[in-house]
Amino acid sequence: MAKGYWASVYPAISDPEKLTAYNELAGPAVRAAGGRLLSRDGRVVAHEAGIPHRVVLIEFDSFEQAVAAYESEAYQKALVALPAGFERDFRIVEGID
Repeated sequence: MAKGYWASVYPAISDPEKLTAYNELAGPAVRAAGGRLLSRDGRVVAHEAGIPHRVVLIEFDSFEQAVAAYESEAYQKALVALPAGFERDFRIVEGID
């Protein structure tokens, strides 16, 4: 079974303190759903059209598990904590089996 991944790129973080409230809710929600944090705030080398912004990568045992984690009540509560005007490019991606 192919793994599932959350890939998030943050083009702008205008208020890091407000992002902390999201992280305090999102972290436990992701872990409870079986997610494993692979990368956050690490170095980025961007090529072609890429822009070296903050990238977060989370792995799940399956694509379906990744989708269910996003749709979970706990994670939906975390999304409410994102500050207004917050920019994020978020994707759920199926890995190669």
